[in-house]
Amino acid sequence: MEMTLETDDAEDADEAAAGDDSGSESFFFKYFMSCCAATIAEIVTYPLDLTKTRLQIQGEGGSHAHYRGMLGTAVGIAKEEGVQRLWQGVTPAIYRHIVYSGCRMSFYELIRNQLLGRNPDGTFAFWKAAIGGLVAGALAQFLASPTDLIKVQMQMEGRRRLEGKPVRVRNSWHAFTTIVHEGGVKGLWRGWVPNVQRAALVNLGDLTTYDTAKHLILTKTPLKDNPVTHTLASACSGLVSAILGTPADVVKTRMMNQHYVKGGNCIRHHSIAY
Repeated sequence: MEMTLETDDAEDADEAAAGDDSGSESFFFKYFMSCCAATIAEIVTYPLDLTKTRLQIQGEGGSHAHYRGMLGTAVGIAKEEGVQRLWQGVTPAIYRHIVYSGCRMSFYELIRNQLLGRNPDGTFAFWKAAIGGLVAGALAQFLASPTDLIKVQMQMEGRRRLEGKPVRVRNSWHAFTTIVHEGGVKGLWRGWVPNVQRAALVNLGDLTTYDTAKHLILTKTPLKDNPVTHTLASACSGLVSAILGTPADVVKTRMMNQHYVKGGNCIRHHSIAY
């Protein structure tokens, strides 16, 4: 099973906001730092995202599977298209995090602090954190969905050229204008339903797994509350999030990659169910 990678800044935003009531300066600082951290993580892990997308697309419509496994896919791309192609589409991926990571942090704090509120002792109930994370992740992903669409189409361009297919997109701006020309502004949100579903499931996995894993590690092993424990709990959280979000991610990727003719009519997939 190929997994989805997602930078987890919601937990950091939760800790950063817990100690004070944020003013405008604090808000912009946290937004900026959240986007910077997510951008660095995206650039470092982007080849994994590209290989994931290629594996999710192959076999579609009964086509022959070209790659086998994550490592084989990465090596194949580097050999056939060049090492630099492992970062093809990284620009819209960075744009995505400028929208998604910053908005998720902002929405989460707003929902948690202003709508749900603290407990009398100043803490936050788990159910409030879960609801806040789900809603914040879903809203932020909806806003960032056009950048995901552009990213997926750019990620598949190298494979299309090797197969002798005509050039579909040349860069981020060309992809944007082409999508708008073919499907109108609403075409930018093609595949948003599974995309939002995936984000909600990933956030749910993060929230429900991290604290539980950390508690079990501290109570069932000799490890103390230190970076090693945090790393292990984060790994467990990422694993569960990936398992929960991958089915929706595959649907999202295939819907975003398919060809649309002018007017917005797709060739193969019309919705998350078909």
